[in-house]
Amino acid sequence: MVVALLVAHNVYLWGVQKIAPDTDIMALLPAQQRDPVLQQAFTHMVDAAQQRVIVLIGANDWQQAKAAANAYSAVIAKHADVLSLGSPITDQDQTQALTLAQQNHLSLLTATQKKALREQPASHWVETALQQLYSPFSGPKLGAWQDDPFGIFSGWVQARAQETPVRPRDGHLFVEYQGRPYVLLMMTLQHSAYSMATQQTVLPLLTQASSAAKQVNPLAEVISAGVVLHAGAASSQASSEMSTIGIGSLIGVILLMWLTFGSLRPIALIVFSIIVGCLGAFSLCWLIFGKVHLLTLVFGASLIGIAQDYGIYFLCSRVGADKSLNSLQLLRQLMPGLSLTLTAALIGYIGLVLTPFPGLRQMAIFSVIGLSFAWLTVVFCFPVLIQASTLKSSRFANWFGATRRHWPLCRVNRATFITLILFAVLVVTGLSRLQVNDDIRSLQTPPKKLLDDQIKLSKILDAPTPVQFYLVRGVTEEVVLQREEALTQRLDELIAKHIISGYQAMSNWTPSLRTQSANRALVEHGLLSEDGALNSLAKQLGEDASWVDAMRKRALAVPEKTLTPDNFLSTPAAEPLRHLWLGKLQSENGSTYASIVALRGIDSYANLPLLKQSAEHLDGVQWVDKVSEISSVLGHYRQYMGWVLFAAYVAIYLLLFTRYRFAAWRVVISPMLASLTVLALLGWLSQPLQLFHVLALMLILGLGVDYGIFLQEQGEDRHRAAKFAWLTVGLSAFSALLSFGLLALSGTPPLHAFGFTMLVGIAVVWLIAPCFGPDGLK
Repeated sequence: MVVALLVAHNVYLWGVQKIAPDTDIMALLPAQQRDPVLQQAFTHMVDAAQQRVIVLIGANDWQQAKAAANAYSAVIAKHADVLSLGSPITDQDQTQALTLAQQNHLSLLTATQKKALREQPASHWVETALQQLYSPFSGPKLGAWQDDPFGIFSGWVQARAQETPVRPRDGHLFVEYQGRPYVLLMMTLQHSAYSMATQQTVLPLLTQASSAAKQVNPLAEVISAGVVLHAGAASSQASSEMSTIGIGSLIGVILLMWLTFGSLRPIALIVFSIIVGCLGAFSLCWLIFGKVHLLTLVFGASLIGIAQDYGIYFLCSRVGADKSLNSLQLLRQLMPGLSLTLTAALIGYIGLVLTPFPGLRQMAIFSVIGLSFAWLTVVFCFPVLIQASTLKSSRFANWFGATRRHWPLCRVNRATFITLILFAVLVVTGLSRLQVNDDIRSLQTPPKKLLDDQIKLSKILDAPTPVQFYLVRGVTEEVVLQREEALTQRLDELIAKHIISGYQAMSNWTPSLRTQSANRALVEHGLLSEDGALNSLAKQLGEDASWVDAMRKRALAVPEKTLTPDNFLSTPAAEPLRHLWLGKLQSENGSTYASIVALRGIDSYANLPLLKQSAEHLDGVQWVDKVSEISSVLGHYRQYMGWVLFAAYVAIYLLLFTRYRFAAWRVVISPMLASLTVLALLGWLSQPLQLFHVLALMLILGLGVDYGIFLQEQGEDRHRAAKFAWLTVGLSAFSALLSFGLLALSGTPPLHAFGFTMLVGIAVVWLIAPCFGPDGLK
């Protein structure tokens, strides 16, 4: 009945609901109790970036680039329900975009203009105004000359335009790089970038659009970037690995069972226990979490190497047991060992449950449930379906069981002493060379094409990074803008030193009211006063006092709206900047206002400490480096899990002591020595230690203890029991090596680290466990 319910539930989930595993890599990161405003700021930045797909289409000249871009856009436009394309840029859009700013033009000054107003004589501004009036090369003119005779607003707009190399041209967004023109296409996903359904729809669509562009111009260059591209590549790789690991392990188990028992029934029973374990794990995990991460399934596929241990133990014991003993009686004899193996394995997985990583907790619970269901299947079904007459011992089983006699027993003698000395020297030397690396970037290996496109697009667009920025807070909008201005003064110094290429800040577009008032006063005094540049300009042009009064009134006209963040954000010009303004948020101390200052062109990660220093001693300004923050968390929990591993050894030893008393050390010594071997080998190979190595060491403990228990459990016929206990260990170890060996070949760095550790550790445990058997050290 239970199995039928599990099958029905899985059929409903996959067939009726058509669920898709979660592929959000952020689900693997710690769920931290942290500043809610900071969390909202990061989520705001990430959300603004992850739904965007950016494409650059380049060609040898502008007309070719436009033609290729139009062909690309035509394909995308047919699927607006999946991917929406930005509207073409019109002349009216450009005119309306800066209307509010133009009405407040006296309040907007660049740092250079401020310095000139303070230091330059009136003649400087008269010369500037005459150049604006007569010279065809005086730069872009926004509106009539009378609206901005001294080029104050035009200069401010040009400064703002330097924040991006992108310019409107012929209804498109244009950027030039190394003499080559590109059309910029900005697209927005209508569904989550982490949805596999979205990825399966969008990625072929982008490929089709790229092909259409190249049909128009075979030499067209298409550069694409977006979270959905990376998520799709990771999903494809993980899905492929899940199939490879699961199917490869299953085939390996079937071959081993066939060689051992020469019958299909044991194979079917082993597969049955594994399937029930996987169905139970998936169903209950879905009910508990509401979703299951794809990497949980990849990790869960490796359970085949563990879940089959219980069935193998029962089957090998059935072959080696007295034929007069029925299977239920045999089960009663095996229950102490079976119970110990499950409990010891669960202790290892419980260590994963203790981590603050939601993804890892889900993997641990998936494993605990899967192993428990597989164990229950063996206990409830195997004694009924397998009897003494069902199985026969094969030549392979007899041969392998007899190989145990070739293993030396560990005794107190010179050979043991020399071996321990050599082992200690190798381990100590390896551990002294062991390095650690907790950098989150080392856990991702995107395809080279995606990485190259991302790097080139970042260079061309000089776009800000969403994972390193400044968070600015204050009790009012005015306080936030004033604090931004204090920060940007420091950032201007870093631009001069080429540490960054620029920044994006709301205060660049809507200065604080204090700054606007100061700017206006500076313009009125330097240009519009009785002895200002306007009177000198009138004399040069031969105009009278009435002209001067008319020009002054025109400049001092009261704008319809004051320039504030809220007013500015309602205009078309604010579209690319809306992600910078968080507005009013709820914090632990009540409501607060917050904004983001984003950085462009961070020259080197070595300069991050300088960027952090720029926020020091500035009230309400906080440097946010999500990469370093997550890396430090990984390092913290790597150390934390090391202590969990130590605690697991102690807990398992105490558990084993209740049955084996002072012989319990023989069970735990093998995984302990294997773990030391793995750590030393990492040092010798110059492979840095990561959190996932430590997590694998916990599973080495669980599996290694299983093997020790199998070898310790003896029946009345000690010789025959020892023979088939060794067969159990061999079958189990080879199955685990197949599973985790395939994980070691994974292209996903965390799974590779996990698999490599398990591959070496299990091999070492298998090699040395017989040396500490019950006939060992005396």
